[in-house]
Parts: sequence; C-alpha cells; structure tokens
Amino acid sequence: MTPRYRLTGVTKYYGDKIALELESLTILPGRIYVLTGDNGSGKSTLLSILAFLSRPERGEIEFDGKLVEWKNAELQLLRRQVTLLHQSPYLFTGTVFGNVAYGLKLRGQKDEALKQRVAEALALVRLAGFETRNVRQLSGGEARRVALARALALQPVVLLFDEPLANLDQISAEVVDEIITTLPSQGTTVVVATHDPQQAGRLGGDTIRLADNKLDRLPTGHCME
Repeated sequence: MTPRYRLTGVTKYYGDKIALELESLTILPGRIYVLTGDNGSGKSTLLSILAFLSRPERGEIEFDGKLVEWKNAELQLLRRQVTLLHQSPYLFTGTVFGNVAYGLKLRGQKDEALKQRVAEALALVRLAGFETRNVRQLSGGEARRVALARALALQPVVLLFDEPLANLDQISAEVVDEIITTLPSQGTTVVVATHDPQQAGRLGGDTIRLADNKLDRLPTGHCME
C-alpha cells in the first residue's frame, strides 16, 4: 500500500527555536490518526505541514508516493485534496448556504449539483434545512458544524482536525465524533489533534504522540526508519 504521507528528516523552525523535528513518519490512506501531546509539542505545526500550508526548513515529504516540491502550481493541486479544520474556523458573513458552497464555487461547481452537494453536507452534520439561516443566528456548536459541512462538501482525501471538540456542546461533539469515525470507510485519511483522552478512545485508530517537538509514540505497526 502506498502511504498517503511519508515524512523523512522533517524539521521546522520558528525563529531559532525548533518547532518540530521528525526523523520518520508514515501515514496510510483510509485510517484515523489521533495526534496527542502537550501544548507546544508541535501538533499544530505538524497539521500545518500536512496541509501544505507550512514548508519545513529541512526534510522530504512524499504524498501518494510523489515527492512534494513546494512549487505554487503543485501546492494548489495538493491543497485541493487536503482540508484543515481549525479549532475556531472562520465563517463568512451571510447564509449557511453561502458558506458551505464557497469552496465548491471556487472549483467550478454550480447549479443543481452545487445545491445537492451543499444539502448532502448539511445533512451529514445534522443541519438539514439550514441553508437560508444567517450565520449570525447560529450557536457556537452549529457554526462549527457548518464549517465541518463546508469541509466535507469538498470531499478531501485528507481531513485534518485541530482540537475539533474544544468548547463544543454535547450534541455537536457527538456529531463530530460520529462523522470522523465514518470517514475512513470512504477512503478519507483523518488526523485529529486532541487533548481529550476520551475522544482518543472513542475514535480508535492509531496514536501519534509528540513530546518536546519530536515523536514520542508512533502509529501501531510503524517503525522509525
């Protein structure tokens, strides 16, 4: 099986401080990975690298068996396949439909196909019928679920979550966990950064633990190369 990601000798600095230093890490397709570690251990940095938003100073990254060159044209294609959902995602002013449809419109989706994708994504997050709702009328949990619907509508091959349950109400947390566990069956690779040990237990999958900006625990069955 070709790995979704293979990271070798990856080092990222912020100023003169090492933010992340990975000797080797392999992430396989269609799996859930739970990313754990203390604050400042490098979890958000790793997610940013996996999303091709932050280039490491040293090392190599392969995606689906191809070496990433970090050129603009290539990065645009890669970023269409990977979506990072931040802890506090931004919603545009206007309707729920406009927010969920935004990325689809950028990719040329329109008319009935666009409406169907938006409706399907909202149904997945249990917000069916919210299309015309103004985002300012949403609760915090509903807003986070709209952001998740926007990500799901793009059908990424990799979905990255940064603390997805932080400050969420119970209903929204249950919806997010349920969705995450179904994604691998659709071929989606999921990496979830979390401080919540109970969430890690609920999601199952493999654990990647960071400590002092390095790997402290690798996914089960993976080894340092």
